[in-house]
Amino acid sequence: MTIFTLLKPYDPARFQAAAKELDGIAARLAAQAGGRLTQSATSVVAGRKIRSYHFESKGVPTRIGFVLVGKREYQLVCSGNTGRPCDLLFSSFSVT
Repeated sequence: MTIFTLLKPYDPARFQAAAKELDGIAARLAAQAGGRLTQSATSVVAGRKIRSYHFESKGVPTRIGFVLVGKREYQLVCSGNTGRPCDLLFSSFSVT
């Protein structure tokens, strides 16, 4: 997990706008890794709507999820086995 500081506090009422921006960010991250997005979805993690993505680079699958809370962006990242271990990361994540 990586944590970034946002310039402005995230407003959950603007989820659609944030999702559109995150879609572009995820596509760029996949391209930088030499891959392309294969799946994007909205789901709930820690009681919050999030965007998550799957991509593959050099045969290695990766799953990344963006959790936005206040002025923080949490990036949940799993590489390699993106099945059960990744499901566990996403389901056990909480904001303290």
